[in-house]
Amino acid sequence: MTEPTDHEPTKEAAQDAVAGPATANGEAAVPPEQTAEPDPFVVLEKLKQENSELKDKLLRTLAEMENLRRRTEREVADAKTYGVTSFARDMLVFADNLRRAVENVPADVRARAEPALATFLEGIELTERDFTSRLEKYGVRKLEPQGARFDPNLHEALFEVPDEKVASGTVVQVVEAGYAIGDRVLRPAKVGVSRGGPKPAA
Repeated sequence: MTEPTDHEPTKEAAQDAVAGPATANGEAAVPPEQTAEPDPFVVLEKLKQENSELKDKLLRTLAEMENLRRRTEREVADAKTYGVTSFARDMLVFADNLRRAVENVPADVRARAEPALATFLEGIELTERDFTSRLEKYGVRKLEPQGARFDPNLHEALFEVPDEKVASGTVVQVVEAGYAIGDRVLRPAKVGVSRGGPKPAA
């Protein structure tokens, strides 16, 4: 019987090679290729859930961006329309003074006024009309409430005028002209309102 050489595996080594490496408790270890793989249905459900969450986030982000775009457009439009509000309100005093300058000249004085004075008064009236038209270029328009139904959003009532022939709540006198810019009131018209007449039509 020959002794095993260093180059020949012993019987025990051959058995160990077939059995594979042992674990700490002496059991044979399971090769990596034999470990359990994840259930494809579970993986698919996870992917579907992740996809749904990402889609929801995307839709929310798109909606927020659209709202931001609309809000920005509205703010830009408002800035264009109402950016001159403070300036225009200050300029209304200038328009009022022009109108008062003309109205304070009695009719009989104008009728017999010398050519120089008549020309001067016409120049003031022309300046007022030109100034009003320039305000209109920037969206400022003069309110014309005479004969209209009183509207607290557009008019400021200073007094009441008894008149049984005119429907109650009708503007019968304009003390100070009102102005609007865009769809906002720049300055309400100061008016006198009728009372004692028939009820206004609905």
